[in-house]
Amino acid sequence: MKIFAVSDLHLSFSSDKPMDVFGTMWENHFGQIREDWDAKVGDDDIVLLSGDLSWAMTLENALIDIAEVEKLKGKKIIVRGNHDYWWQSYTKLARMLAEKNIFPLQNNSIKFGKFVFCGTRGWTLPESNRAEEDEKIYNRELIRYELALNDAKTKLSDGDTLIAMLHYPPFELDNGDSGFTELSEKYGVSKVVYGHLHGRYGRTEIKCEKNGVSYYMTSCDKLGNRLIEIDGD
Repeated sequence: MKIFAVSDLHLSFSSDKPMDVFGTMWENHFGQIREDWDAKVGDDDIVLLSGDLSWAMTLENALIDIAEVEKLKGKKIIVRGNHDYWWQSYTKLARMLAEKNIFPLQNNSIKFGKFVFCGTRGWTLPESNRAEEDEKIYNRELIRYELALNDAKTKLSDGDTLIAMLHYPPFELDNGDSGFTELSEKYGVSKVVYGHLHGRYGRTEIKCEKNGVSYYMTSCDKLGNRLIEIDGD
């Protein structure tokens, strides 16, 4: 079993919102991702998709985009991004997607083999927050992350690897500490995948190590519209 990651697909099969308006790196971006996915991923592998899966505003329309992901090999684990407005009822979504071999995480965890996965959306960090509401959401997301980590603890056995998924970056450009990095270290997270960053001015460091935790930035345009392998047998 291998673990791959890619995020921010921003699919728009259900709407007229092409990503190539943001630059040449987005031309046929999903076609490139699909080709790389087919070459790398086996039926028993897992692909982590850390948010902003679809531009759709409703679940009905998002299912059109999700159907394209469903066709691809492997199990897919997803968390909500800031543009996933279609993601409303977690219970309903989990029930519908389980039949499609797609597993949403929202303040909880799931185990496959020797790997336990947990996650939440995250939020902008205090250094970047400009409104009181941002601080409230940030603190709420820390609570949700710890709920997910506590749920993961109940599934961990000796020798298992704990992998966390966020949409927002867990640290600022200087890689300084945040509530998310502190919780990751406290609960023994091995790897954290995240996305959200795009374009030439977004952070370009794909992988970094911080206090024993490996962090992977997986926005598809930053990965050249390819999946990154983060673990596996």
